Amino acid sequence: MCRSIKPLRRSESDTTTGEIEAAALQFVRKVSNYRTPSARNSEAFETAVAEIASASRRMLETLGVDVVEGPNRWTPGSGSSRHAHPHVADAPGAAAG
Repeated sequence: MCRSIKPLRRSESDTTTGEIEAAALQFVRKVSNYRTPSARNSEAFETAVAEIASASRRMLETLGVDVVEGPNRWTPGSGSSRHAHPHVADAPGAAAG
């Protein structure tokens, strides 16, 4: 598990819903300490990702950030951290759980 949460939003372009979902997934993984939840915990994990993504989108829109429907465009090495890891680029639907 990474020690720090990586920034996924690009300031020079619109933020996509996929980027918001990827950030929410990264946060839930960090808080829960599970990369992939067990079948028993899957529903709670996915609900948390959806709620955090929704709250994040509302916050960004309140801040005046344009949010567009779209995929997660983040790729390893494109964040501001030089210690980017490939696993943070997983989309919520790509993870098994």
